[in-house]
Amino acid sequence: MSSYQDKKENLKTRLKRIEGQVRGLHKMVDEEKYCVDVLTQINAVKGALNKVGMEVLESHTKGCVTNAIKEEEKEDEIINELMDVVFKFTNK
Repeated sequence: MSSYQDKKENLKTRLKRIEGQVRGLHKMVDEEKYCVDVLTQINAVKGALNKVGMEVLESHTKGCVTNAIKEEEKEDEIINELMDVVFKFTNK
């Protein structure tokens, strides 16, 4: 079971909106819209994806990570895995 289960519908709604934004970007490129306008939309999509990612990351930390530590699993391994995910997510 995922730790973001209670946010699933909200996440799916946001991802559908992002999907629409990406389709809009495709159309903008197809129509050769002004570069700055395309770049602005790309930045908006990146921001929206980052927000979704942060919600999933927060749920993972509060759910999966917390539960694993409470169950006395190898705390160092759990924290290392979390930090790997955080670094991958935040490095661009």
